[in-house]
Amino acid sequence: MTTHLVWLRNDLRINDNLALHAACRDSKANVIALFMATPEQWQQHEMSPKQAAFIHASLLEVQDALAERGIRLHYQACNTFSDSIDALAAFCEKQKVDQLFYNYQYEVNERQRDAEAEKRLDKAGVICQGFDDSLLLAPGSVQSGDRSMYKVFTPFSKAFVRRLQQGLPECVPAPKAREGAPLKTQAIPAFDYPKGEFDRDLFPPGETAALKRLRHFAKQPVLDYPDKRDLPALDATSRLSVYLATGVLSPRQCLHRVLHEHPDALDNSRAFTWLNELIWREFYRHLLVAYPSLCRHKPFVDWTHRVEWQRNEAHFDAWKAGKTGFPIVDAAMRQMKEMGWMHNRLRMITASFLVKDLLIDWREGERYFMQQLIDGDLAANNGGWQWAASTGTDAAPYFRIFNPTTQGERFDPQGDFIRHYLPELADVPDSDIHQPHRWAEKHHKKLDYPAPIVDHKAARKKTLDAFERAKSAA
Repeated sequence: MTTHLVWLRNDLRINDNLALHAACRDSKANVIALFMATPEQWQQHEMSPKQAAFIHASLLEVQDALAERGIRLHYQACNTFSDSIDALAAFCEKQKVDQLFYNYQYEVNERQRDAEAEKRLDKAGVICQGFDDSLLLAPGSVQSGDRSMYKVFTPFSKAFVRRLQQGLPECVPAPKAREGAPLKTQAIPAFDYPKGEFDRDLFPPGETAALKRLRHFAKQPVLDYPDKRDLPALDATSRLSVYLATGVLSPRQCLHRVLHEHPDALDNSRAFTWLNELIWREFYRHLLVAYPSLCRHKPFVDWTHRVEWQRNEAHFDAWKAGKTGFPIVDAAMRQMKEMGWMHNRLRMITASFLVKDLLIDWREGERYFMQQLIDGDLAANNGGWQWAASTGTDAAPYFRIFNPTTQGERFDPQGDFIRHYLPELADVPDSDIHQPHRWAEKHHKKLDYPAPIVDHKAARKKTLDAFERAKSAA
């Protein structure tokens, strides 16, 4: 009997899993699956303990779903990607695997691992098939007129939508039950990784929960999204990012569900605002493939490597702890520490503050976010940080600098979000919530809250000078 192996990685689902679907086409084949934990490699990549815990919980869910269909999920723990290649080759030999099916990952280390694995398995006579599963359209398939990767998002998005309007990527069904189903399972042991805990009410693991959330969001909330998405006090975003980052949900499922509810969603309707965020996700992943240096902590705009960043541990620690004296920044940083998630508008505000107010290297912030986020994703995180730092493709111009006080006034006007995470400001009235020390001084109150660690106006000038020196030296 032919044996087909599905190598699961960031694709922990049975619905719309291209590698799994292809492996199961032959109804007579023996289909098995394998997941390999690589904790040492994960730590090198700054994976947060919360994300590791979420992956483990979702792995248990997909193990049960596969067992119901007669597909056994095997588990192995390795240290690094290099170790995983040896383990994969040995596993294929032991299980007499004829064909390997897997979904591509686009980061540099992952692509190198997969190329080496294919080389090893090819020598052993194992046929390998890879699939562009985590994207709507494959990298390199959306190009500008000169057949190069777009460097600006808006024309990329327009070209992307044109491609979708010509034909949608197909969603494939979960495999049917195979002979021997259902199988008994043994619980997969905990990863050898720093212990992380996440809120299962906010982020219930597994694709059943992910699909339920998607179905809910795609009805009315997706239409409200354009008006409410920038207000962190409201529960107005999809909260699907963790499922997309870990592959518990596919972008095709998101696209088809929104189009099912709103057939005009690609025609610049209200629902398109959220779909355009999916296209931003695609943009950053396509860029990783076109410019692998983005995986190696390199700025996209070359001259920005000359910016003279400040090393100020006290400022960096205050930013991480949510004690900068700027309420919207501090509330956002405390949200991330508590939830392992941060509202997207707040990601822009906190990143801008670190880089443009504190003049601290964006790579320090990028790394810290990955260490904290349950939805950490290299492409999106790097793209967002380079946008905020004015070092990336299609980034905010370096002279556009968010004022953290006015950002708070605009997006949390009554301070509802701020008070939730900064209870020490509970008594400060709405009119002064964004400048609480002004109120405290006026009313002779003592606040258990730090004064601003920088003067925004002076910090802005210092940052502009640093960027202008770097640019003139290029």
